[in-house]
Amino acid sequence: MTTHHDSHGVAKLQKTLVLWQVIIIGLAYIQPMTLLDTFGMVSRDSLQHVPTSYMIALIAVLLTSISYGHMIRKHPSSGSAYTYVQKSIHPNAGFMVGWSSLLDYLLSPMVNILLANIYLTELFPDVNHWVWIIGLSLLMVGVNLRGARFVANFNSLIVVVQLLVIGIFTYLIYTKLYAGQNALGDIAEQGADALWSFNPFWSASTEIGALITGATILCFSFTGFDSLSSLAEETKDVKKTLPRAIFLTALISGLIFIASTYFMQLYFPGNPAQYFELVDETQPEILLLVGGAFFQSVVLAFAIVTVMASGISAHAGVSRLMYVMGRDGVLPKKFFGYISPKNFTPALNIWLAGVICLTAGFLSLEFVVALISFGALTAFSFVNLSVICSYGFRDGRMKTPKDFLNFFVVPLLGFISIGALWLEVEDTSLKAGIAWAAVGIIYLAWLTKGFRKPTPQHHLSDDES
Repeated sequence: MTTHHDSHGVAKLQKTLVLWQVIIIGLAYIQPMTLLDTFGMVSRDSLQHVPTSYMIALIAVLLTSISYGHMIRKHPSSGSAYTYVQKSIHPNAGFMVGWSSLLDYLLSPMVNILLANIYLTELFPDVNHWVWIIGLSLLMVGVNLRGARFVANFNSLIVVVQLLVIGIFTYLIYTKLYAGQNALGDIAEQGADALWSFNPFWSASTEIGALITGATILCFSFTGFDSLSSLAEETKDVKKTLPRAIFLTALISGLIFIASTYFMQLYFPGNPAQYFELVDETQPEILLLVGGAFFQSVVLAFAIVTVMASGISAHAGVSRLMYVMGRDGVLPKKFFGYISPKNFTPALNIWLAGVICLTAGFLSLEFVVALISFGALTAFSFVNLSVICSYGFRDGRMKTPKDFLNFFVVPLLGFISIGALWLEVEDTSLKAGIAWAAVGIIYLAWLTKGFRKPTPQHHLSDDES
């Protein structure tokens, strides 16, 4: 029987979510329409092979999602990568992964505020941008204070409509290509000949390094599948439901990304600078070029809702990660480890994440995406290593071919595929990420009295697991 308080009468998280609700939260977080925002910068960096960059990112993400599934079965905690590394490798390593993940998780809600601000400024250029940033931050806080189940229900309709918009958008491009048109004008081929080409995937100008650079940026598009692990303490039948939900969320979004950007790359061949004034924020211009002014304004109005749904899911994830780090005592427990006895949510963390969203008024989308990529790649790398350390070395589960494949080969391939993305990480991302990590090491040294004391840990009781 599920209780809402622990043995000391302190409020704790409730198990209310089922498979479809977790997938909805994941898809809302990933926000499939983000492919329109990143298309320009990835087309530039991948030398016009966006679908292939998505395929590379998807392979790395699917391998990593399998590792997340293994670790959830062993440690069904809302701490996600932080907890897995802490229990499998070392508490200090766990703290540093959690600290790096905070960079990813804390900035993800703010990205959505940034995007919503871009769309609203396009629609209402005379309104001061702070009106949107403060108002949207308060909305995200308000929805999250209601609890994870409310977040799932709020997001379900938004996800369905979002998929419908992508379907209509892709169909519009399909009809233009079929009629022998692309963004540059008339093209030689018509009908089926104009629709099927291998060029978006591979051509004479393809460079492996460029494809991987594009994939590194696109890791940002998939952040959301991993954050579902932070709902472990609010999901029913967690050891069965969450591994499935994480894999399916990554797979569904990846297939949508690849199919849509295939047609987009055919429609926008060549250097994206010839189509877009703002290569780093292309959604408004793409919608105008493909569907016209009315289509643009309708979809941008809806896009504001979709980025809010994504921001609300991201907000839920970061507030749970901070809660677990607070419960452990590596962050101040009274504040970060607090659960509201009214709605059973980490209310103070939700408010803090809302305040951090206000920094959207000062930062660019490209800079924030670069920082998120650093946090995401750190977490992904260490979750793959955690499977090998936990199941392979600690439990000795490498004796049968099946175990060797599951607990060594697959996570090693996941680690190598994420490692390939690390090789092409942008300098901005690397420098800012290393600076953030340096602050974390200094804080950890203070917390452990110069690493003489052990890093604090929380042990889940039976009713929490």
